[in-house]
Amino acid sequence: MKAGLALPLLRGLSALSLSGAPLAAGALPARGTPFDEQTVPALARRLAAAAYQPPVTALTPSLQRISYDQYRDIRFDPRKAIWRDTPLPFQLQFFHRGFLFKERVDIALVADGIATPLVYSPSQFSFGAAPVPSDQDVGYAGMRIHAPINRPDYFDEICTFLGASYFRAVAKGQNYGLSARGLALKTGDPGPEEFPVFKQFWVEQPGKDASAITVHALLDSPSAAAAMRFVISPGDETVFDTQMRLYPRVDLDRAGIAPLTSMYEFDAGDRIGVDDYRPAVHDSDGLAMLNGRGEQIWRPLRNPAQLQVSAFEDANPKGFGLMQRKRAYAEFADIEANYQRRPSLWVEPVGDWGKGAVTLVEIPTGDEYHDNIVAFWRPAQPLRAGSEHRFDYRLHWCTEHAWQPELATVVMTRIGAAPQPGTRLIVIDLAGGRLSRLNADARVDADVWASSGSIANAVAHANPQTGGWRISFELTPQHGKDVELHARAHDDRGPLSETWLYRWTP
Repeated sequence: MKAGLALPLLRGLSALSLSGAPLAAGALPARGTPFDEQTVPALARRLAAAAYQPPVTALTPSLQRISYDQYRDIRFDPRKAIWRDTPLPFQLQFFHRGFLFKERVDIALVADGIATPLVYSPSQFSFGAAPVPSDQDVGYAGMRIHAPINRPDYFDEICTFLGASYFRAVAKGQNYGLSARGLALKTGDPGPEEFPVFKQFWVEQPGKDASAITVHALLDSPSAAAAMRFVISPGDETVFDTQMRLYPRVDLDRAGIAPLTSMYEFDAGDRIGVDDYRPAVHDSDGLAMLNGRGEQIWRPLRNPAQLQVSAFEDANPKGFGLMQRKRAYAEFADIEANYQRRPSLWVEPVGDWGKGAVTLVEIPTGDEYHDNIVAFWRPAQPLRAGSEHRFDYRLHWCTEHAWQPELATVVMTRIGAAPQPGTRLIVIDLAGGRLSRLNADARVDADVWASSGSIANAVAHANPQTGGWRISFELTPQHGKDVELHARAHDDRGPLSETWLYRWTP
């Protein structure tokens, strides 16, 4: 079935558990019940057909008031990990509720077609300076999955699900960086954003020779419910094969599908007012796109003075992602954060997603501790209430991702003052592809365009210091106007580089 296809929503379902006993919508039964691929979509349809019920957030006063440091002291005991004493290639650990993570998340294991709820116990955790809860039914805030990804005798943490509908993962040799989400609603809008939450998870027990683990998630919010299924394959590139079945309670005209969330503070082309010894600080440095026409696009990220939203219209996109292209320690010089090890995250739609726009939201930030970059797919047509909307895609947590190997990629954007007053000099460094195989005296043209103002002295030339090529040009903007910029290298055979896009602001 095609992604994005809308189907009639089945209404009138009674609030029954899978075994037929009365049960509040979305609640976990007290004992094991049958489970198959239609279980979570059925629960999501039931939720969407009923009035929204906020997640359980009540905690004992001692947990309600704990600080960040106290919450960090609460650690799951790895000796209690699920499947620890088995030959299975995956293990599960859990996060405690408290601090910012007050919502209760129910978790069940699925084996032989039966889902069995996991039972919380304080004995599963060490608490350090944090208070030990007297309540034996506190429940969990989220979970993390471990597998031997870097060496065969150690179970590394490969992904986490914690907070609202956020989750993140790593591939071999990486540190955590950007996050994904189940659904974004009203992101970048003037009003408040709505944050859907994962309220339940079901984890299928893997076989002893399995290379992937399957997680089902039930998502809920005032505007929509959804069923999601992730088949997680860790390795040199960690892949989430994702299915989403979305059931709006209201018409959604501002939905964000496959949302990604990252941090960008500064880099060489964006250092105005920066007083920092490091040359760059970011989890991602650009938005990459491969549109439905096969054009490969790179949009460098910015830390803008004011909130900035960009929409790149497309039909049936082949992919988009927030990428970290810098991979050398010297490019960050941070021995603690190790930004050079942060993953890139590429979204590969499966099936046709129709018309819409890859949307980029850039939010001003003064530090590296708060995510300020969001990217997602926004369908052109509203997602109607009373229907099922399907979106299937793959998430690639990776170091690099090659889309069209014959095209050079942008490795650096630099902007500074030109000799003429009021004019900016823009320099774009390129590497790889067919361009790297050309002689230094080859004829390469710079295709440069601006939405306003004027362009002068646009040239492309070889860079003997790097073995790559460089495009440079001068921009004289119109007073007070933003300028949308476009550049790429080409010869008589066609494009030699991906398309560089940039929004210059006064």
